Amino acid sequence: MTADLASPGTGALVRGIVRSVRPKQWAKNVLVFVAPGAAGVLLKPTSLLQACLAFLVFSMAAGSCYLLNDVLDVEADRRHPRKSKRPIAAGIVPIPLALVLSIVFGLGAVGLAIWRTPKFGLIIGLYLVLTTLYSSYLKHQPVLDIVGLSSGFVLRLLGGGYATDVAITDWFLIISAFGAMFIATCKREAEKKEMGDSTDTRAALATYSEGYLEYMKAVTSGLVLIAYCLFAVQRANEHPPAAVWVMLSILPFVIAILRYALLVDQGLGSAPEDVLIGDRQMQIFGVIYAVLMGVSVYAS
Repeated sequence: MTADLASPGTGALVRGIVRSVRPKQWAKNVLVFVAPGAAGVLLKPTSLLQACLAFLVFSMAAGSCYLLNDVLDVEADRRHPRKSKRPIAAGIVPIPLALVLSIVFGLGAVGLAIWRTPKFGLIIGLYLVLTTLYSSYLKHQPVLDIVGLSSGFVLRLLGGGYATDVAITDWFLIISAFGAMFIATCKREAEKKEMGDSTDTRAALATYSEGYLEYMKAVTSGLVLIAYCLFAVQRANEHPPAAVWVMLSILPFVIAILRYALLVDQGLGSAPEDVLIGDRQMQIFGVIYAVLMGVSVYAS
């Protein structure tokens, strides 16, 4: 099907490769800064450099996975009104080259991660395996696709902790897991609204009813809100000087979850990074939350 496509020039090829690794979506990799930030070590030069390395490694790993995903989805993408413009689907980046670059980025990410610490290397290895499994199988299976998608967010959070030698608490795991499932569910709901009845490009979407996705969204958002409130109360009791700040952080956290749910209900959310970067209220409440948590961790 690509035989009749014109061969791209070098400039177009380079731009196509850059688009294929999707640097815009690397914004999700800022999650690696959450664990060291919450532990109060992010202002230490060594920890900050380690977190930046984790960001770089996850960006390389993500680029590898995006390339492989677009190769596996090339035919489905060509039937999609927006994804048909992706460089691999459009024939700008040859499939063999995309596969080679995917391997190079993946091996490079694992090598750098192991160089930092074996635990971080294990996280990157799991991320690559899980994302490959997701691209080839899980995303076509109802419910498992949401679990697989959310696991990518959780691994980023864990990776940031292991890369900076920060202990991962039970509350951190619980809030991360259900928060990630909430975002993943919202993404599926937004995609279903975007595609309407044309769900042939993603088989799992055809299985989800609007009512089921609303149920999933209510369950996951409810669990993450309850978990965060319980965490805040426990932290306030254990660290009295930080009590007022961590308790106040509940308000912007709750508002941000509710705001995100509203935006998804309005048809946004198929690209979570666009919602987080593009909505002014999400930015404001995110900054307020970060300030309150920062004061509770670093100044109390």
